Amino acid sequence: MLDINKIRGDFPILSRQVYGRTLVYLDNAATTQKPLCVLDAMHQEYLNVNANVHRGVHYLSQKATDLHEAAREKVRSFINARKTEEIIFTRGTTEAINLVASSFCESQMTVGDEVLVTEMEHHSNIVPWQLQAMKRGIVVRHLPITDDGRLCPSVDSAATHDTDSTSYRDSNSDFDITPFLTERTKLISIAHVSNVLGTVNPIADIIRKAHSHDIPVMIDAAQSTPHMTIDVQQLDCDFLAFSGHKMYGPTGVGVLYGKEEWLDRLPPYQGGGEMIDKVTWEHTTFEHLPFKFEAGTPDYVATHGLATAIDYLLSIGLDAIEAHELELTRYCMQQLQTIYGLTIYGPHPSPTIKDAVVSFNVAGIHHLDIGTLLDRLGIAVRTGHHCAQPLMNRLGINGTVRASFALYNTKEEVDTLVAGVRRVVQMF
Repeated sequence: MLDINKIRGDFPILSRQVYGRTLVYLDNAATTQKPLCVLDAMHQEYLNVNANVHRGVHYLSQKATDLHEAAREKVRSFINARKTEEIIFTRGTTEAINLVASSFCESQMTVGDEVLVTEMEHHSNIVPWQLQAMKRGIVVRHLPITDDGRLCPSVDSAATHDTDSTSYRDSNSDFDITPFLTERTKLISIAHVSNVLGTVNPIADIIRKAHSHDIPVMIDAAQSTPHMTIDVQQLDCDFLAFSGHKMYGPTGVGVLYGKEEWLDRLPPYQGGGEMIDKVTWEHTTFEHLPFKFEAGTPDYVATHGLATAIDYLLSIGLDAIEAHELELTRYCMQQLQTIYGLTIYGPHPSPTIKDAVVSFNVAGIHHLDIGTLLDRLGIAVRTGHHCAQPLMNRLGINGTVRASFALYNTKEEVDTLVAGVRRVVQMF
């Protein structure tokens, strides 16, 4: 059990008034609020230890470097990577995926080779690959999904979007990616959790089957790292990306994990300072990992903030957080389903299938209108296509209302949301 009152005290913004009402913040899949410990840590570094890292022999530079590299070690431990050299700091998940897309396609793929994604991906895991398709002639293919928002269990069911299998509705363990692979498939890049549906994809099974065909796997973990324990060695993924701002850390910082053997094989993504070994007019050689992929001055204050956010998460316990958010998700779906004309998208909640996201529409009311009116009631939700337009096309809609939960949300806030939706429905 989480001490919600104590936790909420760590987030003063949750007590502020919006249009004369106490804020109900349910847009956590977009970004989470920041606890005081994160804000204080960054404030103190700017006040006391602000200097560029890695480049100075003076005291402040040494201290700033120590904090920055301690943050790298914190991230390594958090996801259980083998080495700190496998942790690359980026500006977020989007840049991390772009890095892999650019460097992997440049060095490992030729015209006609395929990257396999899914129908539920965020644009950040679609557009970078499409850019490479335009530049290099690679092919971007996608795994189809069932009507209830999970990967189709077979090629045959993909053709019909069959969801009649009760056993499949209750478990993701039946999914086998092998029939969807071809001899030209060179990489699979897949979201761990859908930012729209909350679907938890069976990535361990996907990785195991892909590796049996010598195909590496990239995981977009932006929507999973705030909610559950991630162990990259246990998963055996080849690459994994996530963002600090979705896990109570600052904006503008994220992480790319890559197996050392893969990172050694890939060329640099950007050139500049920090990532070089030696530069002459004739030739440049590059630094060892992880610096080969970290051109320019890093946001060393943000990395310290990220490390502090990780400490905060661990102090509460990811298992406790996951259980709390699953309970909120179930409760929210149960209550919303009592509203006439309301449709919820995605699978039923369970620890292995559904994460802390509830997307819905109400018949006859535009999702933007619902979100706008809820805002006037002090309820912050997300509306629109959620940077997942191919998924919207698959579902036959142009957007949804999305409520997404964090460790500080409560059942009382769910009740406020449901009451707000009822009030909007009555207005129409």
